[in-house]
Amino acid sequence: MRKIIVAALTATMLVPAAASAQSYGEVRQGQREVRQDRRELNRARAYGDRGDVREARRELREDRQELREDRRDFRQQQRYRGGAYVGPRGYAYRPVAPGYRFQPSYYGQRYWVNDWQRYRLARPSAGQRYIRYGNDVVLIDARSGRVVRSYNRFFY
Repeated sequence: MRKIIVAALTATMLVPAAASAQSYGEVRQGQREVRQDRRELNRARAYGDRGDVREARRELREDRQELREDRRDFRQQQRYRGGAYVGPRGYAYRPVAPGYRFQPSYYGQRYWVNDWQRYRLARPSAGQRYIRYGNDVVLIDARSGRVVRSYNRFFY
């Protein structure tokens, strides 16, 4: 009897955590809402007055913010197991932010993350590349080595 009660209590504690988890479907729904808001903004610009345009811009801005939050929450729950990271000689990990410049030895072909779709990352623009840096994934400008975006604690 005691085991049943303990199991029931454990299950009730796990249910709220699972209910608050961000699903990939919610992220996709957010992407659809942003596309719809863009279409509405274009219609408002073409056929509406200033108030319509202002309202459409506000809705688009809010939905984009919500989509960013959904993606962030989804990524925090979907961390990936990565192998041991071995940095270049003299490597010492420091968190990086946009604007930081890597030395070329840190973004050589050995550190590239080529399968960005597998990790559900956005498509890198021309001249940009995802690299692994410690347990982070960093989007860099491949010509200058400057960080464009950083996803901290991506791997474990």
